[in-house]
Amino acid sequence: MTQRKTQIVVVGGGAGGLELVRKLGARYGRKRHDIILIDRNLTHIWKPLLHEVAAGSLDANLDEVGYGGHAVRWGYRFFNGSIESIDRVARTITTAPLIDERGDEIIGRHSIRYDYLVLAIGGISNDFGVPGVREHAMFLEDRPQADRFRQKLLNACLRTNHAHQTGDAHARVRVSIVGGGATGVELAAELYNAAKALRHYGLEVFDETKLEVSLIEAGPRILPALDEALAATAKLELERLGVRVLDNTQVTALEDRRVRIGDGTSIDADLIVWAAGVKGAEEIKTMSDLELTRGNQIVVRPTLQSKADDRIYALGDCASCLLPGRERPIPPRAQSAHQMASLVFTNLVLAQEGKPLRDFVYQDHGSLVSLSRFSTVGSLMGNLIGGRMFVQGWIARTVYTSLYRMHLIAIHGWWRGTGLILIGHVNQIVRPKLKLH
Repeated sequence: MTQRKTQIVVVGGGAGGLELVRKLGARYGRKRHDIILIDRNLTHIWKPLLHEVAAGSLDANLDEVGYGGHAVRWGYRFFNGSIESIDRVARTITTAPLIDERGDEIIGRHSIRYDYLVLAIGGISNDFGVPGVREHAMFLEDRPQADRFRQKLLNACLRTNHAHQTGDAHARVRVSIVGGGATGVELAAELYNAAKALRHYGLEVFDETKLEVSLIEAGPRILPALDEALAATAKLELERLGVRVLDNTQVTALEDRRVRIGDGTSIDADLIVWAAGVKGAEEIKTMSDLELTRGNQIVVRPTLQSKADDRIYALGDCASCLLPGRERPIPPRAQSAHQMASLVFTNLVLAQEGKPLRDFVYQDHGSLVSLSRFSTVGSLMGNLIGGRMFVQGWIARTVYTSLYRMHLIAIHGWWRGTGLILIGHVNQIVRPKLKLH
């Protein structure tokens, strides 16, 4: 009689989910285990790179990972779909029908059993109930959104270039970015990097002086995760580029090409990007009876098991993990997802061996923010040395670049990851500096 395989289902192919299935596939293979990754997209790109994709500084086609090929290499299966519901009694999940751009059904509603389920479905931008956000703002949550922004940005630059050629000396591309965290700050700087290069790609009279970027932050300063002095340095660098930094500024509503703020005035904008926080996706509320926070995040124990079910784990932005002795849950960062993926892998191995599970220990390795090629600032080590070491300039830039290299090794292994790093260096030399299509 054929023994039933242990089925581990991972929903979400972000940094944490993809690293987890690689480790599971490498350890177990397909002989006695069936490792399944479910994602609504066909490819993965590291989320911290999306601001470069949006500005055109990075060609995602060169850096994205196809789930299908990755699955064959590492011994797991990939299923293209999105989760719709969880039946904890039957230990099955149901995926929603997969629909093409014409509305035709590609794959119908599907039921997949699990012995262990890992939810790594990420989060979405938190609109905080501000009117007009979903209708008038763009987001940078995945590659399609970044591609959409890049195309709209290019169209706006082309219009402005043509306007100047036909005599309108006042034409500008106006971009408002709501949210002064890492995403907003990095996008603002990257836009100026792209604008400086556009005149070499057919826009003869366009440069950074034709760009007006407003960075709007509700809090007292941008980059609240960084030391105040480093945040002030970043603000100064942005203002030198030409960014209008508005802190202590509450956005009250978004309208078509307009951002309304708390003092009753408004900011005109051709493009509006919302980067003001993270929460769990709305569909989590109807997916199951798992305990959720007010922000739709799945409440997990220190073992990263959901409070409601020992066989369901959650990691990354969709998980809320409040460790003993801490006042706040683990922050939604790439390093958090990486560390959580490592622990979930360990605990899945221990659970199958009948051994006690381990608790999550968060190691804060600091925060780094890249201002494109202009500067990088941040803090390193965090609680590893009992304090923080503040860095900026080429040292910070080198460490920032190494984070992506570590991600490549985590999802590809040492040999292939190192090879892709070398290929990346070659591409920086031989490929165009901007992606305009």
